[in-house]
Order: sequence, then C-alpha cells, then structure tokens
Amino acid sequence: MKSVLIAIRSSMLLMLICGLLYPLLTTGIAQVLFPHQAQGSLIEENGKVIGSELLAQAFTSPQYFHPRASAADYNPTASAATNAAVSSKEYVKSIEEAVNAARNDNPALSKQVPADLVTTSASGFDPHLSPEAAKAQIPRIAKATGLSEQTLLALVDQHTEGRQLGIFGEPRVNILAINHALQKQIK
Repeated sequence: MKSVLIAIRSSMLLMLICGLLYPLLTTGIAQVLFPHQAQGSLIEENGKVIGSELLAQAFTSPQYFHPRASAADYNPTASAATNAAVSSKEYVKSIEEAVNAARNDNPALSKQVPADLVTTSASGFDPHLSPEAAKAQIPRIAKATGLSEQTLLALVDQHTEGRQLGIFGEPRVNILAINHALQKQIK
C-alpha cells in the first residue's frame, strides 16, 4: 500500500509539473521574449487578421504570387503530405500535370521549372517559395497588374528572407507577406 501511495503522489507531482507549471512557464517566456511568434505570427491590416506568416493560403488570381501546392488544399484541419513515392506512376503523372499547369499559368517559364512550384511541402502548408519560384511568376503578375517587372523583382528582393541564423535552410519568400505588399502597390 505504501508503494501505491508513493506512485500516486509521484504521478500527481509530475502531472502538476509537466501538465501545468512547465506549459505556463514556457508560454509566459514565449509571450515575453517572442510575442509576435507566440501569438501565431499573424499579419494584420486595419486591425483585422488576414493570415499567418506560418500558413500558406490559396492565391489563384493571376495578379498574385501563387503559393506552393498544398496536399491538404490549404485546410489547416487536414495537414498532410501526399505520401506518394517519387517512383510511383501517380506521382510522376501529378508532377507532369503540375509542370504543365505552371507553364500554362506562367508562359514565360523556361524549360527549367522551379521544383517548389510543382511539388507540395511535407505539411501541406509551407508559406514560402524559393526566390526563383517567385521570380518565375513575375511576367504573369506584371501582365495582370500593369506593374513593371523591375518593380516586381524589387518586391521579391525586398521580401526574400535569408537563411536562419545565416546557416540553416534556404533563402525564401513568404507568399502571404509579398502578396500583402503587392496588394498595396496595386491599389
């Protein structure tokens, strides 16, 4: 019986520490040190939340930069990858269709289509594209908006984020952020 009481007390203490104190402490530290990120990295306009820097949104209009494809159709309750092997016929067919669609949307694309324009990310919600994939869309956007390609190229350069801590990851462009800035230039 003594062992049972010790086990119950230990379990209660660990539940208190791991289930209440630790989450409150880490949440409090995050709120103080990284308030923007702790609140979901939200982008607001006129006091209204228009999205998060962390989640891709569907942009299909020719006047906007299109995001990376989403296996979950940009539905945050259905996060998933395709789980298709690169050797499967279905995957090869879907990539060929995506390449053809990218070339139809962006006629100025050369034979080399940036991979992130035609493949999905692991989560299905990657909000970033490579600078090359963003630049590949410039002729279509220039035609749709009337903005010069130089203006759009400057916009891509302004919104290109470098490697994290200078060494991790690749340079990238947040599609929601650049489309938000693009919308301001179109008005």
